[in-house]
Amino acid sequence: MENSCLFCRIVAGEIPASIVHRTGTTVAFRDIDPKAPTHVLVIPVAHHANVVELAADPAAAADVLATAARVAEIEGLDDGFRVIFNTGAHGGQEVFHVHAHVVGGAPLGPMLAGQ
Repeated sequence: MENSCLFCRIVAGEIPASIVHRTGTTVAFRDIDPKAPTHVLVIPVAHHANVVELAADPAAAADVLATAARVAEIEGLDDGFRVIFNTGAHGGQEVFHVHAHVVGGAPLGPMLAGQ
């Protein structure tokens, strides 16, 4: 755990979150500023700063994706959803603990803003 990492502190229970699903290796919780009717973040328990670091741990990467799929099932996103990883400043990453955004619950429109 990185003491200054917001998501590590959520994993440790130091900061409250609306938990949707938890496994031994992942935590899924509702985004505090949702961009869709369903907007859940899925994080690995172990700290990885970004998706590049997560990819170096294939088991953790698989666990994050499996949890994202389980969240979509729990949330009833049968009509479709997106799983989004933002990496780095130009990718829009704001918290540097890798996290997958599971978004859905309504038509999502084009992939990129302005299109």
